[in-house]
Amino acid sequence: MVNSERLTVNGKIPFRGCFSYSPFSVHRSPFTVYQLLMSLSVIVITKDSEPVIRRCLESAAWADEIVVVDSGSADRTVEIAREFGARIEVTDEWPGYGPQKNRALDLAQGEWVLSLDSDEWVTSELRAEIGRAIAAAGGTAAFRIPRRSSFCGRFMRHSGWWPDYVTRLFRRDTARFSDDLVHERLIVNGAVGTIKQPMLHEAIKDLDQMLAKMNSYSSAGAQMFHQKGRRASLIAALLHGGWAFFRTYFLRAGFLDGREGFMLAVCNAEITYYRYVKLMLLSRKSDK
Repeated sequence: MVNSERLTVNGKIPFRGCFSYSPFSVHRSPFTVYQLLMSLSVIVITKDSEPVIRRCLESAAWADEIVVVDSGSADRTVEIAREFGARIEVTDEWPGYGPQKNRALDLAQGEWVLSLDSDEWVTSELRAEIGRAIAAAGGTAAFRIPRRSSFCGRFMRHSGWWPDYVTRLFRRDTARFSDDLVHERLIVNGAVGTIKQPMLHEAIKDLDQMLAKMNSYSSAGAQMFHQKGRRASLIAALLHGGWAFFRTYFLRAGFLDGREGFMLAVCNAEITYYRYVKLMLLSRKSDK
C-alpha cells in the first residue's frame, strides 16, 4: 500500500530553482546561465529517522525538489519532511535498500539527482562544488563523492572508511540502483567524474545503534547470499570474521583511528561472522 503526498501547480511539481539561490550564482560566472537551466532532485529513504532527518533535509533545502520515501515511520520523520516541502511517499513494506531507492528515483523529476541517506548531510562547500560539476558536466553521467563517516563520535580517517567514494550525483535517465537488499550500488550508463568535497555521514552514533545495525545488516546479507545460492560453514564464518578484523585494523590502518578504530574492526568482524553463521542456518533450514 502506498500513500503519496504531492504539491503541484498545473499538474507539475514546481521547482524552486536551487542554483539561483546558491552562492556561486550571485557572481555571474561563465556558467551561471547554464546552471539556471538545470534542475536537481534530492532523494532520501527513511524509517524512524527523526533524530537525523532534519539535519539531512536542511542541508538539501536548496535543491529544486526533495523526494522522501518512508517505510512507515512511527516517529515524526514524515512530519519533519513536510516542513521542507518534500514530496512524500509512505509504504507499508520494505523491499530492501536498492529497490526502495529506485522507488524514490522513479518519483524524481529533476534532470540531475542527488541521493542521500537520512544520516548524511551536505556541507556548503560540497553544495557549491555540486553546482560547478553539473554546470561543466558535458558528457559525464554521474559523479562520485568522498564520504567522511563518524563512528561513535569520531570521524574516521582510516579503517577503510576514508576516502569512501560513493556515486550519488547523476543524471536521472542514466542510472539505477542495484536490487540488493543491503549495500546497494548505483549502476551508471556513462562516464563517472569525481567531486573533491566530502559529504558527511553519522554512520554509528553509539553502541546501541551499532548492535542494531550489526543484526540488521548481517541478516540482510545472509538472505542476499542465500538467494544467490551461496552456502557457509562455521569454519568459513570464523575465517571470514577474522579476515574482516585483520583487514580493517591492520591492512586499512584502523589502529591509527585509536580506540574507535579497534571497535570498528571488532564490529566488522562480528557482522561478517554473523552473516555467515546466519547463512549456514538458512542453508540448513532449506535442506530439510
